[in-house]
Amino acid sequence: MNPPHAQAMTTVTRGAPAKRRLVLNEATIAMFGAAVLLLGAVLWADRSPLTEKTDFSVTYIGARMVHEKQGARLYDLAEQGKMKASLLPNAEPLVYEHPPFEALLLSPLGGLPYRSAYLIWGLFNASIWLVLPWLVRPYAPVPHNGLGYVALWFLFAPLGIALYQGQSSILLLLLFTATFIELKHKHELKAGLWLGLGLFKFQFVLPFVLILLLRRKWRFVAGFSLMATLLAILSVVAVGGQGIVSYLTLLANIISHPANISLGSATDMATVHGFIHALLNNSVNATTVLLIVGAISTALILFTVWRWNRSEQTSAQFDLMFAAAIASSLVLGSHMFAHDLSPLLLAIFLAAAHLPRHRWVGLRAILFATLVLFWIPALYFVLIASHRMYLLFPALIVFVIAAMTLAAKPGIPLADAGSLRQKCC
Repeated sequence: MNPPHAQAMTTVTRGAPAKRRLVLNEATIAMFGAAVLLLGAVLWADRSPLTEKTDFSVTYIGARMVHEKQGARLYDLAEQGKMKASLLPNAEPLVYEHPPFEALLLSPLGGLPYRSAYLIWGLFNASIWLVLPWLVRPYAPVPHNGLGYVALWFLFAPLGIALYQGQSSILLLLLFTATFIELKHKHELKAGLWLGLGLFKFQFVLPFVLILLLRRKWRFVAGFSLMATLLAILSVVAVGGQGIVSYLTLLANIISHPANISLGSATDMATVHGFIHALLNNSVNATTVLLIVGAISTALILFTVWRWNRSEQTSAQFDLMFAAAIASSLVLGSHMFAHDLSPLLLAIFLAAAHLPRHRWVGLRAILFATLVLFWIPALYFVLIASHRMYLLFPALIVFVIAAMTLAAKPGIPLADAGSLRQKCC
């Protein structure tokens, strides 16, 4: 009889390349069920009368404007409003604040009817969701039971929110995963290229890049810079020089109006900015809040760099510090909603794979408690409905500190994914 961990999704042996083969077991059946569930959910959402009210309506308007050669006016909110009123009169009063290159790359969707575009984008996101468990499993083989592992991918509410809303957060999770895998194999240039593609959500990518820049990972920075340059050129092609100026003005307006719901209310964000704004907004002015946020953000980045540099750089310690860096980058983002927490799933899987088994019971309990918290779907919906997502910020900080502390402990019996023999579903 195979040991319990043989129900995992891949075969990995020390000193040999990973071999992946399809095996009919409970994990295979679970993934098949997951595929049916996800594709069915996308088809159902596409027929829903509420589809126009999803975040994808904003993405569609941006793609449509570029498709119709109106890129120069992409960040003119009045023009966005006219386009939305003519195509999607029932959409929420949100604005398109994504980078210009995204609108250009998605402009083919803008040439399609709205529901067709929503369906294609939903199927794309669902496909990524189904690929991710297969990619992550060799590096975070927890739980050993394949059915339980697949179930955890569906208990993480931000993924489901991202899929329904037509957001790009699942794609960002894929890019962080690709970055992790390339760094794990010492392919720093490729890792930088992959993460550079994530600049459509630059508020989360740039803090991570800054951490590696301060760690002097020059090849990573070179790859990232190369991709960033390419996307910058595409942005100019999409909206022109004046469009770039309008975009920067819009970003400044968003930062200076943290309570504007159309631009994204800060209290709906589990970030440094969202938390400090919620605590001090009635006590100090906006400038003071920004100064405090800047000081805390700088301290968190420097602390992450310092702890990463001090770690022994074993495989397990790299995993834990990468997890901490992802969580740090998310809370440092200036603009974040529940679906934007999708990349956190990679971090919590990596942390779960390296929980201490015997010693430091208190540290294990703290880290385990945060992992359980993140996997409670109802929590997200309660916080979203009450406009108190900022309350999740302390849990994220506890997770960051716990992961860093665990990485710094010498001699912890951490799991080495490379030494585990597993079977693919």
